[in-house]
Order: sequence, then structure tokens, then C-alpha cells
Amino acid sequence: MAAAGRGHGDEQDVLRRAGDASVLILTSLADGPKHGYALLLDIKEFSGLQMGPGTLYGALDRLEGLGFVEALPAENRRHPYRITSAGAMALREHLDSLERVSAVGRLRLGLGGV
Repeated sequence: MAAAGRGHGDEQDVLRRAGDASVLILTSLADGPKHGYALLLDIKEFSGLQMGPGTLYGALDRLEGLGFVEALPAENRRHPYRITSAGAMALREHLDSLERVSAVGRLRLGLGGV
């Protein structure tokens, strides 16, 4: 039996349970591989959020365990990561879910759709 409040799509939206840091990291990696410091800078630029290194590397470890990112060979002392096809699919599904929630919220606030 499914838990109360869990819809059919929840099982597919792994990122809902993985947390915001995972979504920010996958969004950053969606346009190409980056090492840790470049991820931190990009995430701050597009989201306005300052992520700490502990949060970043903890989330990267979880994402790697899920098969959503993979580490690339080190370049000097930098260790780049890239999004996998499974990670891109999970991000796409999560963003679609957020768009549906956003549309409903905007309608309920009287702001119109989209």
C-alpha cells in the first residue's frame, strides 16, 4: 500500500527524495562536465544559492551512487563530473513535475497559467 500523499509519479521522481542540492548539481552539469569549484560558481550564478563544499561533495556521492553522475579522469588536481543519461532523464522528469506544481500554484494564486 502506498503512503498517504504519494502519487503514482513519486516512484519515478527520484530527485524529489534526493534533495535540492542534487537538482542544482544536475542542472549545472546539464550543459557539460565541471569540477567542484566550477559547479559551486555556476550554481551560485544561476540560482543565487551559495552551496558549501560538504553539501556539494555529499550530493555528488549520492548522485554517483544512483548512477546520475560519473567522475571523469582528473585534470591536474581537478576532478570533473558529468551527468549520465540516467541523470538527464531523472532531471527532466523532476523538472516536468515542478512545472506541473508551479502551474497549479500559479492558477490557485490567481496568477494565471504558465
